[in-house]
This record gives sequence, C-alpha cells and structure tokens, in this order.
Amino acid sequence: MSPKNKSNKIPEEEPRYVISVAARILGTQTHTLRYYERIGIIEPFRSTGNIRLYSESDIIRLRRVKSLIDELGVNLAGVEVIMHMVNRINELQQQVEALEKFINRNDS
Repeated sequence: MSPKNKSNKIPEEEPRYVISVAARILGTQTHTLRYYERIGIIEPFRSTGNIRLYSESDIIRLRRVKSLIDELGVNLAGVEVIMHMVNRINELQQQVEALEKFINRNDS
C-alpha cells in the first residue's frame, strides 16, 4: 500500500487548463491569450501534442494582467514592464531569504 499524500492540493504550477477553459475562467477570448503568449506576457506549458495548458499560477498572473488593463488602464507595453519588474522583485526576495537562512545557519 502506498503512503497517503499528506495534501491533496495540486501544486499551483501544475498545468491543468486548456486554453478554452482558461479563457472562460478569465472572462476573455482565446485569441487574447494567444496574443499574450506571442508578446511574452505568459508562457503556458505545451503538451506533447502541442496543446497549451495553463496552471493556476498562469491564471493568477493573467488575472493581474487583466486587472492592470481593465481597472488601471495600463497598456500592454506597461503591463509587460510591470510584470517583468514583479518577477525580478520576487527573484530578489527569494535571494534575500536564502541569504538570511545562510547567515542564520552560520551564526548558530
């Protein structure tokens, strides 16, 4: 008997939604999602059959994009800059956390 999975949660990065489902979740059109991919705002996973699959993380990111455009009136060039900055900030935050752990480990 295999051990029970402690958490039945699917990781946010797990590809799970085909483009039509992702578009429905977001309240947008499939061609919009294809366009976002073409300009580099999103990069969905591709199955062996070359089908786009969107993860929960992708959906969250696309909701942010939609919010920036619809609610704040940011154009796509601005969205691209903002999303790249958010990614960079997240990377730097992870580096800071890793360095803090390293320092705390060596201080003990």
